[in-house]
Amino acid sequence: MEPDHSTYGYHPEQHAGRAVIISIAAAVGGFLFGFDSSVINGAVDALAKDFALPAALTGVIVSIALIGSAVGAWFAGPLADRWGRLRVMFVGAILFLISSLGSGFAFAAWDLAIWRLIGGVGIGIASVIGPTYISEIAPSRLRGRLASLQQMAIVLGIFVALLSDAWLATSAGSANSTLWAGISAWRWMFLVGVVPSVVYGVMALTIPESPRFLVSRGRDAKAASVLEEVLGETREQVEKRVAAIRESVHREEKPSYRDVRDKKYFLLPIVWTGILLAAFQQFVGINVIFYYSTSLWSSVGFNESFSFTASVITSVINVLVTIIAIALVDRIGRRLLLLIGSLGMAVCLAVMAMGFGTASMVNGALQLPQGWGQVTLIAANAFVVFFGATWGPVMWVLLGEMFPNSIRGYAMAIATATNWIANWLVTLSFPVLRDMSLSFTYGLYAFFALVSFFFVFFRVPETKGKELEDMTTDFKVERRGRNRTAAATR
Repeated sequence: MEPDHSTYGYHPEQHAGRAVIISIAAAVGGFLFGFDSSVINGAVDALAKDFALPAALTGVIVSIALIGSAVGAWFAGPLADRWGRLRVMFVGAILFLISSLGSGFAFAAWDLAIWRLIGGVGIGIASVIGPTYISEIAPSRLRGRLASLQQMAIVLGIFVALLSDAWLATSAGSANSTLWAGISAWRWMFLVGVVPSVVYGVMALTIPESPRFLVSRGRDAKAASVLEEVLGETREQVEKRVAAIRESVHREEKPSYRDVRDKKYFLLPIVWTGILLAAFQQFVGINVIFYYSTSLWSSVGFNESFSFTASVITSVINVLVTIIAIALVDRIGRRLLLLIGSLGMAVCLAVMAMGFGTASMVNGALQLPQGWGQVTLIAANAFVVFFGATWGPVMWVLLGEMFPNSIRGYAMAIATATNWIANWLVTLSFPVLRDMSLSFTYGLYAFFALVSFFFVFFRVPETKGKELEDMTTDFKVERRGRNRTAAATR
């Protein structure tokens, strides 16, 4: 017989496992995010050949899903505030299922672009809902680690996509060759996405609704039940927490994008901070490694088999360092991790820029001289280490927790849409920049990594251990000795 919470109460550790399970289920959307963004990696050269695509149009096909993601992210917050987090998760799963099937059976470039766009909308939805839901359901002492599960799911999605791409291409002989049922290997790469989309849809039907959303809809008793289940607190403690949530979300008018506006800065300072965090995470060029790495290494002299292997190794490294980030984010905090990551990425990208600057044309193809090929490959993987241990997960942790309850859905939508738009700009521009100068391209990414260091140093405070109800609409670094806090001024 279950003990009465109001009489006995539980230690929080007893229910930590339940919070972890729920967070893992919600983070499956991150798996779709990573899978969809990287599955194109192994297919890009094959579909470009099948559809006779020039470099610029290839960039459009690869990046158009990101436009859909920006759209999905923009509307996900408002829809989540209106329908609830779980219903919107389910919609994202359905859209990705449709996209996987359509992309696998595409008959022309424009047809493939439409299916990729639809899938992008679903991924954009998942990218907003995952970190938002996890931050709202997780205990504050575990919030950084549980929110980092979103990034872990993303990198696992990237790994599975690149591994399945490599296996399918190897099984068929090449990505262009026919595999099962007379279908080309590159088409099977997209069809594999049916499996995680179904899993995500099922998960969305089995986890509890966010207590913050339930309180906003006047369902306090249900919210209290969810909090008891996840936190293991006494009934009295839970009722106090529900009261605090009610106070932070209470309003007479319905929430809208007007709530994030500011007379002086157009948007609230905290929203601008979220926008810049989201943009810098992409402007360092990380997704070039995951979208184009196979093509990239082939273009500088490595054979197709090694290029696929190098891409898989990179994705494995990404998974391993994300585990490190999960272990550190609630111990040393968000701010220090970001600062370390910015400097590390800037150095690695600068080395890559120098390496690619030594490349020369050999038999009509770029080739790195002896020694520089290995150095550049090591620098690329070191870049992934610094990103995966810092900016990869920490940005999602911050976006999920930094906004006050009253504006979280809309502010999160704006910041995440910015992340997708920045991703799209980098992805679309890379084929053209690559053909112009790889050295200049990676030098540009190094510049943004360096600028991100100063942005974090001057603008991003520490949020470790803060309750969501304590977040304010201003977000700045105060310096009083060595203390840095989020100022509660408005």
